[in-house]
Amino acid sequence: MLNDQDRIFTNLYGMHDRSLRGAMARGHWDGTKAILAKGRDWIIDEMKKSGLRGRGGAGFPTGLKWSFMPKESDGRPAYLVVNADESEPGTCKDREIMRHDPHTLIEGCLIASFAMNAHACYIYIRGEYIREREALQAAIDEAYEAGLVGKNACGSGWDFDIYLHHGAGAYICGEETALLESLEGKKGMPRMKPPFPAGAGLYGCPTTVNNVESIAVVPTILRRGGAWFAGFGRPNNAGTKIFAISGHVKRPCVVEEEMSISFEELIERHCGGIRGGWGNLLAVIPGGSSVPCVRGEKMRHATMDFDYLRNDLQSGLGTAAVIVMDKSTDIVKAIWRLAKFYKHESCGQCTPCREGTGWMMRVMDRLVRGEAELEEIDMLWDVSKQVEGHTICALGDAAAWPIQGLIRNFRPEIEDRIRARKLGTSAKVAAE
Repeated sequence: MLNDQDRIFTNLYGMHDRSLRGAMARGHWDGTKAILAKGRDWIIDEMKKSGLRGRGGAGFPTGLKWSFMPKESDGRPAYLVVNADESEPGTCKDREIMRHDPHTLIEGCLIASFAMNAHACYIYIRGEYIREREALQAAIDEAYEAGLVGKNACGSGWDFDIYLHHGAGAYICGEETALLESLEGKKGMPRMKPPFPAGAGLYGCPTTVNNVESIAVVPTILRRGGAWFAGFGRPNNAGTKIFAISGHVKRPCVVEEEMSISFEELIERHCGGIRGGWGNLLAVIPGGSSVPCVRGEKMRHATMDFDYLRNDLQSGLGTAAVIVMDKSTDIVKAIWRLAKFYKHESCGQCTPCREGTGWMMRVMDRLVRGEAELEEIDMLWDVSKQVEGHTICALGDAAAWPIQGLIRNFRPEIEDRIRARKLGTSAKVAAE
């Protein structure tokens, strides 16, 4: 269990003053100049020691990612780009940071940019986040007025500019290279890699793209030390984490907790338990809509971190957007709805994704109504495997995994529906 004094986000619920004055009163922007004075190598080493893994879903070690940036400039500028295009269904953690604790992000942007020799940072915010953009821009304006960013940021001798760019509501722009294309004013379509952004990113210059939460935790880690952060959670799954819990719990919430907390403890402590009790739990999507669902009985004693969910449950922590479904849920229809979302959001650049997402959605449509044949379940699995891993970006995987999770965990329910339809005993709700 995480104690209050160990929480990094001190205003996640918006109970306190989110202005610069309020943030400083809670300990933010404290000694930032001294942190910068310790130099780039010290900052990156502390980030490596902290064990922080990217909070945007992939879980790549943050300090290692930063170290890929060129040590010496070849004449090109370097950039930090913050991915605030939080469009994964079920995910709403970064929204709370930007709305209620924006100065954690701005301070983190300064320190991270300095560590990577970048004089400019772009925050790419989701198109639907209107009020969040206003709160973040107000905080950026405050930081400029106070001399914390801009020329000679924090009196450190480092010039640093921060820009807020508003997207237009495309899910694909959450993929880092599609985000860079969109920032450059082009259609948001993922790029082939290599070159990776650290070699040629925004405007062909060295760029690192990080998630909002990954950057916002940086100042506190450096103030308290990498070893402090590494003390939470299991090895290789360190730190605190924001969980966004929605669905059939008594109190849906967004909460900062220790990594590797058990699912049962997370739900009981912060959400008041499952609606209708643990016996009523059908399924859980533990990390946002793109990770496979898990049967409720397997989830109860699960450890909420990257390695356990991937290795033991064939799912993933993703963004830690925990979607809870009780036995009132039509699980086949729920996964069909996700298939429809991914079909709609595919950019169409890769044939397996462009054609496969629509194909999978149409088969799911028939499975919901029980109108398919039993053999089509295996055919749907095969097609999902032809989409997964065969596209430029991970949207193909994101479309395939929910369907694979459904077939792996709920095949009897799908088969029963098809048989019931053939016998004329089913009146299940059709897909709409």
